[in-house]
Amino acid sequence: MYTHQKIKESIVAPDPRLAMKAQAKLDNLTKPKGSLGRLELIAKQIVGITGDLSPDLRNKYIITMAADHGVVDEGVSAYPKQVTAQMVYNFISGGAAINVLAKHIGAKVQVIDMGVDHDFKGLDSFADKKIGYGTANMAKGPAMTEEQALESINIGIDTVKSLAAKGCDIIGTGDMGIGNTTASSAIAAVLCDSDPRMVTGRGTGVDGDGLEKKLTVIKKAIEVNNPDRGDGLDVLAKVGGFEIGGIAGLILGAALARIPVVIDGFISGAGALIAQCMAPQCTDYILPSHSSVEIGHAIMLRKLDLEPMFDFDMRLGEGTGAALGIGIAEAAVKILNEMATFDSAGVSKKSKNH
Repeated sequence: MYTHQKIKESIVAPDPRLAMKAQAKLDNLTKPKGSLGRLELIAKQIVGITGDLSPDLRNKYIITMAADHGVVDEGVSAYPKQVTAQMVYNFISGGAAINVLAKHIGAKVQVIDMGVDHDFKGLDSFADKKIGYGTANMAKGPAMTEEQALESINIGIDTVKSLAAKGCDIIGTGDMGIGNTTASSAIAAVLCDSDPRMVTGRGTGVDGDGLEKKLTVIKKAIEVNNPDRGDGLDVLAKVGGFEIGGIAGLILGAALARIPVVIDGFISGAGALIAQCMAPQCTDYILPSHSSVEIGHAIMLRKLDLEPMFDFDMRLGEGTGAALGIGIAEAAVKILNEMATFDSAGVSKKSKNH
């Protein structure tokens, strides 16, 4: 099991010399320099991450982490917690949005039970890593123990290790868990040093009164637990979720394995904040997919110093934004790998006097 210290010591920044080589390769393709904008930046980042000037993103995986939250007992969600398990069955049967979008980009979906309040049996494309039957109610005390928090992170790291052994080229993060926007807002309030009202949205669609109740619960949870914003593991244990810890582990594991990781929206953003707090260098390995409708997501991204690829007014989770982001990342490396150079195409370069 990785300790907090070992994780921090083991993650190093990508070699900047590789990015320079990638830039030289991009500049020799049949186009004006920089004319493909963000696609070129993504291609450069992936070269730096993988150490390969011709990266291949053929083997794509989306990992959807699922868990329940004790804070649902406070009435913070428009849906009952049973929906978490019901949606897991939907993922496994292939009927959810993430299944459709993963199929569209040629990615495999793996669902991991990090702590759903239900026993699943005999399911394919499913991993039982249950830490508990949901977290404790963070409005009354810590959501989990520090040992459970570290376990959730190590499950994410070990998942990436296993996928790397199978030849995984890129990973997308996803989530399912009724109540997890409440936990994610609490994490954002603490780690972004923000007023909870600035990072708390309607989640599954609570009304105005529901939003005020949600805010009250988040403020109470932070007051009761007093999480240490300098300690990501403490924040995760006090006001987090098992699936959020799992996502943090996926990000840290990707950095350790030098695999690009495309994060989804608000919940994945909370996982990224935990990962960043534990090992700041890990953000070099993150490709942020979209800007979520959840109001706190923009604040999360600013803290992470990441710019999303697109804004489609999405807020579903599951890994849906990550799936689309993986498609964009694959397009970026195909530009790098498949475009002709000026010499090979017999195209004249820009005149030196212009």
